[in-house]
This record gives sequence, structure tokens and C-alpha cells, in this order.
Amino acid sequence: MVDWTERETCVLFGDGAGAVVLEASDEPGILATRLHADGGFKHLLFNPVGVSAGFKDEPNHGVRINMSGREVFKVAVKTLDSLVEETLAAAGMQESEIDWLIPHQANLRIIEATAKRLNMSMDRVIVTVDKHANTSAGSVPLALDYAVRSGKVQRGQNLLLEAFGGGFTWASALLRY
Repeated sequence: MVDWTERETCVLFGDGAGAVVLEASDEPGILATRLHADGGFKHLLFNPVGVSAGFKDEPNHGVRINMSGREVFKVAVKTLDSLVEETLAAAGMQESEIDWLIPHQANLRIIEATAKRLNMSMDRVIVTVDKHANTSAGSVPLALDYAVRSGKVQRGQNLLLEAFGGGFTWASALLRY
């Protein structure tokens, strides 16, 4: 599925998984969530032959991912920017009320762009991509786990979790931890 000689796509898949256990509470914990999808961007990140074509472990043969990295970056930053605004509006909150940004760990440049949009210094952003690489769907739960175990995140703080992924899909959750 991955051409290991093509830097733009070989870094897309790390190895990791995470889960979050929720329990009932009298206090609100999930303040707002949002989820979007738009297949109109399929030409920017796709597999030209489809997975049903099979896989041969030869360079550039069979199932390989193609990505227009710069364009994916632009779409990710734009959609995450509007997602932040939408999520905060749904919760009736301001950017200044977010204690921590816990983003999908795909790319440090996307993380930095989102933090800049929120006027957040990077010391209020959880970054694990430098430790674990891009663990795809596992990156947000793994980053949340790191934030809690490291003692950075404290009870009562507001956390904005956000992700952008294949398909294209993008989502957020605004939580009070």
C-alpha cells in the first residue's frame, strides 16, 4: 500500500491505537462535537487502482497511495480553521477559553498553523508526532494519553481535540477534562 521510496506518502502510517473510556457525570464533559466529510477532494489523496487489485511487493506496482501534499496541507489548514470556529460557536466559547489543543499528529506544520489561528503558543499544544510519527486514527487518543500521564492536562481544563483524515474527513471534540 505504501511506496517506501516516496517520502510524501510513506510517512502517513505509523503504528498505534488508542481508546478513551467515558463515564456518566453530573458535570458536562463533552461541550461540543463536530464531524464533516467531503469526497470532492478525493483527487488529492487516493489509490489509483483500488485495494481490490491486489498487492505485489514491488516498487510502484499494485496498491499505492498518491498524495498531492501541498494541496492536502492547504485543505487541512482551511478546514481545521473553520472547524475550530464552528466548534467554539456551538459551545458558546471563545478561543481564549481553550486550555489545551490536542490535534491529530499528522504533520507539525498543520499543528502549528492551527495553533497560530487560535492565538495559542505551542506550549499549550500537545505534540507527539516527533515521538510516535503519524499514527493515523490513533494519534488523538495517544496524544490525549500523553497529555494526561505527563501531568500537563488537569481536571477542569478545556481541551480542543481535532483531526483531519482520509476521505476527506475532519472532526473535533471540545471537552472539559
